Amino acid sequence: MPALLDTLLLYLLRTWWLSVCADRSTGWSAALGDPVVAGALRALHDDPARAWTVEELGALGGLSRAAFARRFTALVGRSPLAYLTWWRMTAAGRLLRTDDLPLRAVAERSGYSSEFAFAKAFKREYGMAPGQYRKGA
Repeated sequence: MPALLDTLLLYLLRTWWLSVCADRSTGWSAALGDPVVAGALRALHDDPARAWTVEELGALGGLSRAAFARRFTALVGRSPLAYLTWWRMTAAGRLLRTDDLPLRAVAERSGYSSEFAFAKAFKREYGMAPGQYRKGA
């Protein structure tokens, strides 16, 4: 009886998963399943401080700038450079919460040559200055 119930549970979970995730044309599962977009995401995550261009990211997957931008945006839900900014700010927020690095170092690790430009971008993303965010964390 226990083995029969285990099998029934597996069938129920499988059916539920297939019905919930039937549309895999967008979202993270689609983005990570696409070799071009997954490669670009990997590159962005590995080196967020690099001054990436859409053309460089597209070239990683053998696509033109426009074709890559359309594909990335359709799957991820943001343009490549908007995603890069979001990822940089996410990583910067983590650094501000966990490390006692000076703001200049956080800015450089986040791909900003100026702490003022970084602070402006951070405030646009989080609605507060990096110093306030660090104190609040």
